Amino acid sequence: MFGTHDLALFVISGLLLNMAPGPDSLLIMTRSATQGWRAGSAAALGIGTGTFVHIFAAALGLSAVLATSSTAFAIVKYAGAAYLLYVGIGLLRNKNKRATAAAEAPPAILPSLSYRRIFAQGFLTNVLNPKVAVFFLAFVPQFIEPHAPNKALAFIALGCIFNFNGMLWCNFLAVSSAFASQRIQASESVARWLNRAIGAVFVSFGIKLALAERS
Repeated sequence: MFGTHDLALFVISGLLLNMAPGPDSLLIMTRSATQGWRAGSAAALGIGTGTFVHIFAAALGLSAVLATSSTAFAIVKYAGAAYLLYVGIGLLRNKNKRATAAAEAPPAILPSLSYRRIFAQGFLTNVLNPKVAVFFLAFVPQFIEPHAPNKALAFIALGCIFNFNGMLWCNFLAVSSAFASQRIQASESVARWLNRAIGAVFVSFGIKLALAERS
């Protein structure tokens, strides 16, 4: 199809790669746990939209600039790291205040946000990570025939398959996280420490991205 090969292996490999933990997965899980599966799905949709940006950029050759230019890679890398640090520090500073009217409800790990803002969080978390662009350039071409008549079209087709499977996993993660949170009643002190732990993880992701090298 479109000059691709080993499609089954591509699908299986893509699913396994999507299941690997990272800032995208953490964002979906935390939003689902605090605001329900719709919030997690909003984050997943933003992540998927960011992935489409990487797919079409790679197909058009724009991602090659990130893979070959140290300056371009550094600019996007530090922008992405700064955003992850911003999210992480915001979580660490969150006071976890609850409204008096909802005093009997489970404490919120994150402050509630509109679905539009959650979508934007997912989009920026993904699109500002240059490692995703480099990943597509390294992974997808392995499944394109050397003599494919239109390699860009084959790249886009494989990228869309990868993203579709990723969205299936992300939405499963959103629903399962929301389901689990409804059955785990955390005390306010536990929620406060969990909030700090999540913030620390985002900070660590930001530092890791800032120190990342092109591969």
